[in-house]
Amino acid sequence: MISASYKKYVLNFKQASGTSRGVLRTKETWFLILNHNGKKGIGECGVFRGLSADDKPDYEDKLIWTCENIHLGLECLLETLTEYPSIQFGLETAFKSLKSQDGFDLFPSKFTREQAPIAINGLIWMGSEAFMKQQIEDKLKAGFSCIKMKIGAIDFQSEIDLLKSIRKEFSAQDIELRVDANGAFLPSEALEKLKMLSELELHSIEQPIKQGQIEDMARLCEGNPLPIALDEELIGVFHLSDRKALLQAIKPQYIILKPSLVGGFKGSDEWISIAENQNIGWWITSALESNIGLNAIAQYTYQKQSPLPQGLGTGGLFTNNFDSPLEVTNGALRYNNTLSWKFNL
Repeated sequence: MISASYKKYVLNFKQASGTSRGVLRTKETWFLILNHNGKKGIGECGVFRGLSADDKPDYEDKLIWTCENIHLGLECLLETLTEYPSIQFGLETAFKSLKSQDGFDLFPSKFTREQAPIAINGLIWMGSEAFMKQQIEDKLKAGFSCIKMKIGAIDFQSEIDLLKSIRKEFSAQDIELRVDANGAFLPSEALEKLKMLSELELHSIEQPIKQGQIEDMARLCEGNPLPIALDEELIGVFHLSDRKALLQAIKPQYIILKPSLVGGFKGSDEWISIAENQNIGWWITSALESNIGLNAIAQYTYQKQSPLPQGLGTGGLFTNNFDSPLEVTNGALRYNNTLSWKFNL
């Protein structure tokens, strides 16, 4: 008989990290722990306050209910917890962990055997112009060939100037540039700003306007020279028919999947299938999970074999993350089996 428990954990940022929704200093997360015949399985329920669809007052009650009803089995629990995507992700990971040999090799592959890395983007957090410029220089020195810059916090012209300074030194063939507005632009100003950004040969922009403005977003995707990737737009869209309808209505160039926010592996598989049927590109991103969640997302991502750089480099942001074999070198995430897991709660 499987038993289940959960524990809360607060991750502390090494330095405050800015987004257009505010400055992050801590990140709350929850661990689901399964026990069966002396073997343990661990999954991370990475609720993202202010962003996750399941950021609700009854979140902990749902975790208690999940633990009390673990005997129902994974499929039944996933069905019941449709509106709690981060708990779905934690459950999927915990059950895979329980079945795995060491609790951490969830999707055995060349990635976990240390034979193949995953190309990732280098993430530039919002802040002062000098702070952002320093991050860009650091990422380029670290060997990243794809950089993602969060925009919308400092004045737009300063952000344009920063991007121009990169393009003066590095062509689009040398460095792929992505920007993430986190919904910072107003619909009335978005097209003009996107035209200015498109002159800098960017790969794409994530979520230029806030989610829920379907007609405005569809117009931007149709008439804009800069490819648009939907991110927050996918959050809270739980059912297959609604997911199909959303992508058909907006017709984005890309979608970005955060398993903790879109229903775990099963939800991500569903979005990928819909996107590919509509000739929409996609990539996968972590959402500030600890190394437990990042490990699960990275292993899942590798076996999908996307040719694009992924967004999986957030494990080094925290002072109290768990030691793991995951490491970022030369613009890629690698699994270094000479390093050990240390998961202590």
